[in-house]
Amino acid sequence: FSLFRYLGTGQSLASLHYAFLVGKSTASVIIRETYMAIWDALHAAVMAQPHKEQWKEIADVFQQTCQFPNCAGAIDGKHIRIKKPVRSGSQYYNYKKYFSFVLFAMCDANYSFRYIDVGSYGSRSDSAVFAHSDFGKMLQDKALDLPEHTALPGTTSPAMPFVFVGDEAFALGENLMRPYSSRGLSLARRVFNYRLTRARRVVECAFGILANKWQFLHTPIHLKLETAISAVKAACVLHNFVRARDGYNLEDSLTHSLHSHRPSVVRGHRQGAAVREQFTAYFMLPHGALPWQLDAI
Repeated sequence: FSLFRYLGTGQSLASLHYAFLVGKSTASVIIRETYMAIWDALHAAVMAQPHKEQWKEIADVFQQTCQFPNCAGAIDGKHIRIKKPVRSGSQYYNYKKYFSFVLFAMCDANYSFRYIDVGSYGSRSDSAVFAHSDFGKMLQDKALDLPEHTALPGTTSPAMPFVFVGDEAFALGENLMRPYSSRGLSLARRVFNYRLTRARRVVECAFGILANKWQFLHTPIHLKLETAISAVKAACVLHNFVRARDGYNLEDSLTHSLHSHRPSVVRGHRQGAAVREQFTAYFMLPHGALPWQLDAI
């Protein structure tokens, strides 16, 4: 019970020590081992890598709820506040001038995390964390078992790849869409940015639900680095477990204290640019446009 109390309230080890009459070092060991056990027990059940048919189901929900076709997930990274790790120098010191590690996540339109990478240096950019993650490498190597290219709804060609959506911190690629630069955009490109943002915001909401459910994420984590990483991983699989059990409450996602990475300038991919232009053109066609999209930009 005390372990979930720590996740849910963010109480210090000292307060748990006095509340449950266990030593601080004992509490630290119990917390680390139990969070590792939670991850081991739940990871395969609630955060397994999707297979081809599951990717299609994820994309169907994105189309139904966010009106972004062929979307397999939304990606983003957040800073998790920590105390300075021993002998870490400035590796975990981020641009907001506090110590942190990065929680990188890919989530579906039901606000569940489908992949996480926890523990990268707070000084790293989202694009660097993504490129060095197992997920980023698998996407680059075409090893995610994504479905074959499929024409967008209402069309017969061209066949379009399944894509992930992220913000401007990520590099454009055939399977990774990011917004256009905000300067001097045409109407069609402004519409594309709006449509992408509608899909990408689900990962922001997922982070909001996570932080508001597990209050220890609202304050700096005063645990050893390895234990802090285990606590965040446990919170993420418990998030998925609770989502599957209880469903989603909009108010849970409205505020959170996890900070985004500072956007970095990353070069796009020529093939990715062609895919983005196809989506841009599609969103201006009668069968691809939303009735309110021009009023929203």
